[in-house]
Amino acid sequence: MSSSKKEVITLGGGCFWCLDAVFTDIKGVERVVSGYSGGIAANPTYEDVCTGATGHAEVVQITFDPSVVSLRELLHVFFTLHDPTTKDRQGNDVGTQYRSIVFYRDEAQKAAAEDSIMEIDASGVWDAKAVTEVEPFEAFYPAEDYHQDYYRKNPLQSYCLFVIRPKVSKLRKKYLTMLKAS
Repeated sequence: MSSSKKEVITLGGGCFWCLDAVFTDIKGVERVVSGYSGGIAANPTYEDVCTGATGHAEVVQITFDPSVVSLRELLHVFFTLHDPTTKDRQGNDVGTQYRSIVFYRDEAQKAAAEDSIMEIDASGVWDAKAVTEVEPFEAFYPAEDYHQDYYRKNPLQSYCLFVIRPKVSKLRKKYLTMLKAS
């Protein structure tokens, strides 16, 4: 176990179930918690967030060891496994809660996010420019227990089969060297 300082980043890129399933498998990621950030109400519920009235995004809060995986590497995965070019939408999931957003905790995280957006735009991976928001972190509210580790608990649920599984497969194919040993 490394004795280095842990870092935390909060990312939103569509449904938090997808992000949880992807980031949980990466070496150096110690904890992934699904939840809500960026809104006006304290302690929102899933139902509150789904109305769009609270302003929260579905996010994952990722605790990682930067001596094992860098924030840049995590952001690279983030920007290739969700579509950062669609405002308030990921596939059939539509609403402000599904926006692409990075909540940074310090200027280094902000710079890494902004640089990653410029790199992904310049790469031509996507047909349009990223609309990802980069905002200072203010608060995180964990989602209800049934949202945590959703993909692993419900692998045969249709959303898991048709939306999450392809993202996990892409991760395993594209980022094989970054994966935890099974």
